[in-house]
Amino acid sequence: MRAVVGFLLVLGTATASLYWLSLRLPGEPRAGSGFLKFPSDLKELRELAQFLQYYNREHHAYVLLLFCSAYLYKQCFAIPGSSFLNILAGALFGPWMGLLLCCVLTSVGATCCYGLSNIFGKQFVIYYFPDKVAVLQRKVEENRSSLFFFLLFLRLFPMSPNWFLNLTSPILNIPVAQFFFSVFLGLMPYNFICVQTGSILSQINSLDAIFSWSTLLKMLATAMVALIPGSIIKKFSQKHLNLDKSDKSVHVLNGWKHNKTD
Repeated sequence: MRAVVGFLLVLGTATASLYWLSLRLPGEPRAGSGFLKFPSDLKELRELAQFLQYYNREHHAYVLLLFCSAYLYKQCFAIPGSSFLNILAGALFGPWMGLLLCCVLTSVGATCCYGLSNIFGKQFVIYYFPDKVAVLQRKVEENRSSLFFFLLFLRLFPMSPNWFLNLTSPILNIPVAQFFFSVFLGLMPYNFICVQTGSILSQINSLDAIFSWSTLLKMLATAMVALIPGSIIKKFSQKHLNLDKSDKSVHVLNGWKHNKTD
């Protein structure tokens, strides 16, 4: 119950802060604040982009603060819909500034989600997803000697559930630094596609035009390339460092992880 109460306090504080920020628009066009909500479809996204593009001319710093706060809110609490905010970043800040901004915010937000899961969520993730956690734990241990490249592959792979990786990483004892940079680099192609789309938002009729089969296949090929350095490092480690996997046994369901040494 302490974990639940603590998480709800953090969630409530963050929600109230973001809502307060959306109401404190400086200047005249306060009537347009009705557009300030997370878009659920392309029409709402266009309306939000048009309002913020107009507002951005006079209050660039405030729009930047509002965008960063909303993006981190979604990432911290594993709320779906990051593609809409990535597209919005391209429309507001341009393709390259928008890409850098999204990559940084994605990494920082995912790391915050990692921290929240580490403090409040371990028991719940283990309880509700025991089989999936066990499978992922086994894969992580198999690739421990080349862990960064394995994490990079998971992020580049277009079908990986990023929210689940964020929640389970502290349970799997993945170092924060490797986690952060794997998110930064691994989600860069996805962010790039979305942000570039933002610069031509008015020409997009459907989100299906963004993630075509050719786009997904390119992302899959990039993910496979990320495995190559990892496999080389893994073979080198097994041959020259004489790694013995049998010395380790992982007990995820009974206490996260316990290493047994001879």
